[in-house]
Amino acid sequence: MRTYEVVTYGCQMNVHDSERISGVLAAAGYVPAETGTQADVVVFNTCAVRENADNRLYGNLGHLAPVKVAHPGMQIAVGGCMAQKDRQVVVDRAPWVDVVFGTNNLGSLPVLLERARVQQEAQVEILESLERFPSTLPTRRDSAYAAWVSISVGCNNTCTFCIVPALRGKESDRRPGDVLAEIRALVDEGVQEITLLGQNVNTYGVEFGDRGAFAKLLRACGGIEGLERVRFTSPHPAAFTDDVIAAMAETPNVMPSLHMPLQSGSDRVLKAMRRSYRSDKFLGILDRVRAAMPHAAITTDIIVGFPGETEEDFAATLDVVRAARFAAAFTFQYSIRPGTPAATMPDQVPRPVVQERYERLVELVGEIAWAENQKLETQTVEVLFAAGEGRKDAATHRMSGRARDNRLVHVAVPTEPELQPRPGDLAEVAISYAAPHHLNADGGLISLRRTRGGDAWAARQQPAGPAATVLGIPRLVRAQ
Repeated sequence: MRTYEVVTYGCQMNVHDSERISGVLAAAGYVPAETGTQADVVVFNTCAVRENADNRLYGNLGHLAPVKVAHPGMQIAVGGCMAQKDRQVVVDRAPWVDVVFGTNNLGSLPVLLERARVQQEAQVEILESLERFPSTLPTRRDSAYAAWVSISVGCNNTCTFCIVPALRGKESDRRPGDVLAEIRALVDEGVQEITLLGQNVNTYGVEFGDRGAFAKLLRACGGIEGLERVRFTSPHPAAFTDDVIAAMAETPNVMPSLHMPLQSGSDRVLKAMRRSYRSDKFLGILDRVRAAMPHAAITTDIIVGFPGETEEDFAATLDVVRAARFAAAFTFQYSIRPGTPAATMPDQVPRPVVQERYERLVELVGEIAWAENQKLETQTVEVLFAAGEGRKDAATHRMSGRARDNRLVHVAVPTEPELQPRPGDLAEVAISYAAPHHLNADGGLISLRRTRGGDAWAARQQPAGPAATVLGIPRLVRAQ
């Protein structure tokens, strides 16, 4: 059996696409490579949005060139957004690559690999539109108790800094019944937390003419027995409506956390970005969310140094950050993305100026996040423990997980293995100390609830055995 490894760059959508790539390969008879061994097939699932994406990809491809020579029969595939954008350029720059495939034809990978092997030449296949919604593809999920569920792909916005619409196309929505059927099947497997995914989740329904479809979907998730937690990412402020706020507040398993991208606090810069909202509207949404859910944690994305940004514009961003009181922020220094309107705009901000502003923003975000976290000291929160989240510290006997508001919590746990929570289990803990980016619960567990998600995780720790069937699709059972 040939082995594979998938290397992922980029956003949650790419992570979920990599689960599908793994599922497609597993269904074709490939098995995951063991840690420390060289895979027969290495797949890079690329990003074209993040800074230095090109350099990272071609650097890694360069490192693999001699490895491939030393391992006859080894194959390299490049997929994802950069493959969709660059196409033949990938093979021209790295002629040892065997397959280049796009965001719209993930399911073609096994056929392309075999064709490249037989014909002894690179295969480049890029489709301009979806053949079928990717959630119909086999999926090999990394987690036994949490899952991504795509509700849409593509985007109808025209933000001047973003190349995603050109690479993933116009928005395409799944029917609600298909989404809910997938969630129910996942819950039957032991999944208890799902995250609804879309480039712009709150425009869900535009394709089939129901502007209230996203709020209805959230409420429908509330009726799925055994589904403990529902999250979603990412909404767009311009389309965020009060029916979604009401659905969040009134549906118990929809979590009190919201990731609302700001990008800039300057109305002038927002206009140049073609973000169809202004700072007052953004802050008004946050006010209504907090009125309905006082303890909601709100996070955001912010870009520093967009072309033409002045010190006055940047000061407006700092003002919005102070007013918004974000629990965390993903902060980015603007970098030119070829193919976007912003790439050719005049008045590109000098890099030293961008760096200095970025440092000021990060400092302010950290101060506010720490102050917001300190409000939770002595409070009791529910934690869903997670494998690979934060740290498991042998010295302090801590395990980590996420509170309902998605804050990271490090919890002191018993030393006896039989009393320790498993990934997927739930516990009530008291917060003893707050740091800028996490919370500590050094007093240990107030109560612990063993869950079906924890059972599913434990089952995966058993030695590899026969193939199991998930949603009618073969999936290998092996230690994670």
